[in-house]
Amino acid sequence: MSKITAFGTYVPEKIVDNHYFEEFIDTNDEWVISRTGIKTRRFAKDGEFASDLSVKAVENLVANSGADISDVDFIVVCTTSPDQLMPNTASRVQYKLGIENAGCNDIYAACAGFVYGLQMAHGFVNAGVYKKVLVIGSETLSKIMDMEDRTSCILFGDAAGAALVEPSEEEHFLAFNSGTSGDLGHDLYLSHKKNSINGVGINPHGKIVQNGRSVFKWAVGNIPIKIQELVGKAGMTLDDLDYIVPHSANLRIIEAIAKNLDFPMTKIPESVTEFGNTSSASIPLAIAKSEANGGIKKGDTLLLIGFGGGLTFAGAIVKW
Repeated sequence: MSKITAFGTYVPEKIVDNHYFEEFIDTNDEWVISRTGIKTRRFAKDGEFASDLSVKAVENLVANSGADISDVDFIVVCTTSPDQLMPNTASRVQYKLGIENAGCNDIYAACAGFVYGLQMAHGFVNAGVYKKVLVIGSETLSKIMDMEDRTSCILFGDAAGAALVEPSEEEHFLAFNSGTSGDLGHDLYLSHKKNSINGVGINPHGKIVQNGRSVFKWAVGNIPIKIQELVGKAGMTLDDLDYIVPHSANLRIIEAIAKNLDFPMTKIPESVTEFGNTSSASIPLAIAKSEANGGIKKGDTLLLIGFGGGLTFAGAIVKW
């Protein structure tokens, strides 16, 4: 049995509002808010990368909880924007935090990454493979955005969130699910090499490319079903949940999911309005924002569900 014993987040100092984009693309504040709900986002400094944000999030975790991380024996970093492909970002975090004897791995599952990381940590701890696992979602998406694409560059921001998973006398992870629609992989991609996905031509220019309409349709059509399936798997109903925390991709997606489930928006924390779409960091940010505003508290039952590039999703019901 396992649980999350400590939690922390970090956002860069630089605040970027929607007016920033008016200088180089045809957009405005009203257009961005009406379609996405995003008002501001954070951008990392030129020399600030995913591993740096990860370290800051872990430092916040320690400050919040007083946790000892010196004996962490595995580090998972979930990111789509690593410092470099090799060495992995987790190994950079291990080095910068001075944690000895820790295995390291990156999860490359875009916006579903953080929940996949929690699933991995739970499995490691329950199997007795590791006893103390750091799960980090960290992104510097501002460095891989296509600033000429008015439909996508307005969406993304930079941030990190971290959770410590350890053994517990009571199981706090109540159910998991996951799945992938690989046939839609060409609708959200980041390619440096290959120029096609599923036989569909793509632009391997090292920037994020998204077919927003297709991804919106997939998320709104599938995620409510997967939420219901996950609740049923746990032997619960939606009424048993204190909060549903989806990936904060777009406020309109979250609103559509809420409407589909007939679940109150007041019980669906989001981070997208203030921080933009931060991919693997968005769920931790939404939790932290809710906690700070008197929402989520210890002992609450949360359903977390990340979804994005792949197109893949991962869900978990967690006692906080």
